[in-house]
Amino acid sequence: MLPKPVRILISELMKLPTIGPRTAARLSYWLLRQPTELRASLAEAIAKLDAEVYRCPKCFLPSDETGKGCSVCDDPRRDQGLIAAVEKETDAIAIEKTKKFRGVYHVLGGLLAAGDREANRRVRINELLDRIRKGKDVREVVLAFNPTTEGDLTALYLERQLGSLHIPVTRLGRGLPKGGDLEYADEETLSAALAGRR
Repeated sequence: MLPKPVRILISELMKLPTIGPRTAARLSYWLLRQPTELRASLAEAIAKLDAEVYRCPKCFLPSDETGKGCSVCDDPRRDQGLIAAVEKETDAIAIEKTKKFRGVYHVLGGLLAAGDREANRRVRINELLDRIRKGKDVREVVLAFNPTTEGDLTALYLERQLGSLHIPVTRLGRGLPKGGDLEYADEETLSAALAGRR
């Protein structure tokens, strides 16, 4: 009953976080009802992600310029000796909204998961360790992970690795609910968690 292009679109939309088959179908039919210009501008915006967005070579936050740092790493007012390791970009954005953190970030791109070696290889832990070894002025690493099993596993692993480098490691205070998501925490809760890091 569904035309092949619609089936393909539904299948692709289902790959997005929190999008199930019903939502994917609704979005597909909504897009089908929209003017061609809207679909074209949406397709162009998605295409520009590959063509015009780069990863900061230091922290892996998105950047506009290839080979250059991001707006956080290049800001001379930021404390380069204070690094917050986060799972994903939206966690850094959530912390930025608090206006309480003046350090820099390191986006791991995931968290360690027990028994998933392939996924664990993609987590940028070695890049973080190399960055700390090369940066002589690193005074503290804040492990700003979601309070989940994977977040705790990643934090424990990094605490052990960084202990050998004699770098102080702190974690966010537990003002965040277990199983919660940093991206959805309100500014006050996140501010308290930052202030109560240990």
